[in-house]
Amino acid sequence: MSLQDRTQAVPEAAAPPQQDGRPGLALLVIAAAQLMLVLDNTIVAVALPSMQSALGLGESGLGWVVTAYALAFGGLLLAGGRAGDLFGRRRVFRTGLVLFTAASLLGGLARSGELLIAARAIQGAGAAIAAPTALSLLATSFPAGPARTKALGVYGAMGGLGSVVGLLLGGALTEYLSWRWVMFVNIPIALAVLFGTGVLVESERERGRVDVPGALTATLGFGSLVYAVNRAGDKGFGDGVTLIGLGAALALILAFVLVQRASRTPMIPRGVLADRSRVGANLIMFLVGAGMLATFYFLTLYMQLVKGYAPMVTGVAYLPFALGMGIAAGGLGPQLLARLPERDVTALGLLTGTAGMVWFSFVEPGQNPWAALLPAQLVAGLGLGTVFVAVTVVSVRGVAPQATGAASGLVNTAQQIGGALGLAALAAAATAVTHHELPDSVPHALTTGYSYGFLLGGGLYLLALVVALATLPGTRPRQQDAGHPPAAR
Repeated sequence: MSLQDRTQAVPEAAAPPQQDGRPGLALLVIAAAQLMLVLDNTIVAVALPSMQSALGLGESGLGWVVTAYALAFGGLLLAGGRAGDLFGRRRVFRTGLVLFTAASLLGGLARSGELLIAARAIQGAGAAIAAPTALSLLATSFPAGPARTKALGVYGAMGGLGSVVGLLLGGALTEYLSWRWVMFVNIPIALAVLFGTGVLVESERERGRVDVPGALTATLGFGSLVYAVNRAGDKGFGDGVTLIGLGAALALILAFVLVQRASRTPMIPRGVLADRSRVGANLIMFLVGAGMLATFYFLTLYMQLVKGYAPMVTGVAYLPFALGMGIAAGGLGPQLLARLPERDVTALGLLTGTAGMVWFSFVEPGQNPWAALLPAQLVAGLGLGTVFVAVTVVSVRGVAPQATGAASGLVNTAQQIGGALGLAALAAAATAVTHHELPDSVPHALTTGYSYGFLLGGGLYLLALVVALATLPGTRPRQQDAGHPPAAR
């Protein structure tokens, strides 16, 4: 019997999730893990100049410090989610945390750029194993209804808040301690989370085997695509290696689709993508991830290169964004979902986020940060935090319990791959505009490029809005559908 058949055979009165009476502690452990894993996408950004100076990294090597993590994280997420379904989510979650901790220690002790890049790749692999199983454990730790919606909202907001916290924390650690502490700081957090996993309840395992061909083609395909787009931002799309990378990515992703169609135990169970709203949620996460990571990139460069802010000041300047995200996760998002359809909540969040991006585009070299930078961050944080809450709920609702790992891996993959591709594409566009403006002053040319980048990011949010209106339900779901209904539609 295939997974799809077993999913459809689940009886109408599906068993509630297992609980141990400590859901609050379970949420704390899982949210802390998600925050730690996501913040590593950005925590090194402010420390890159210090890393370059200490290890003698060239420009291409410096880029790989960021890209290696994104490649491993985004490329292996689907495999990590499927492994949790097959071998036990708590066990796989712990394995990912141990791997992430060891890689953080290795990176902090690195004496060469090559070793640091290798450590970042291993970190990404550990994050890819832990992140989707964390979301699966959360979904099976809370009963369907408001409790699960709130918990999923908190988890979803960690995906956006973690990126902001990474920038803030990276600036403080780099300025007052050393760039090595952007790696070392993960160790006590990961150990605390690992200790806290005792409150998590292991869920039932799915019978089957790992889809090795699917895992290989997905990982190599996504990896080739991210590599090619990143290289194109530096060498152009006419570069021979870039074209080879794009061709390899196309071939591998097509092979992945064919393997999934032929496999009896696919990495993405067929029921996971049978629901239009779930497909839409993943597309929205992809587009929002693409715009958001590029936004942090442009803001960081604007503050350091144009305004001349120190790393610590740059980090603190992101507090309004973090505040907006916290408000959206802590109350606004769940409250809106309790009263409005997910389509309306997502649309409201995307429109608010777009308004923040347009506000960012008005930055000028000599502008007071209170006029645009800080208030625009608060607006964007409120909007994007609301989107993360709503989309995370939709992405795992309606999935059979034994397939939550695959669904969790898919939505995390969408965010990570979207962020890597969006950063490469929008950064290339901003650089082209800057070069066109270079007869003017350098600060003015840079700021003009960043402004165009912000507007392009807002365009991605508007495209996500179109997807939301076309795919998400316009009515509130029934109470049963708020969690895991009997069958994936």
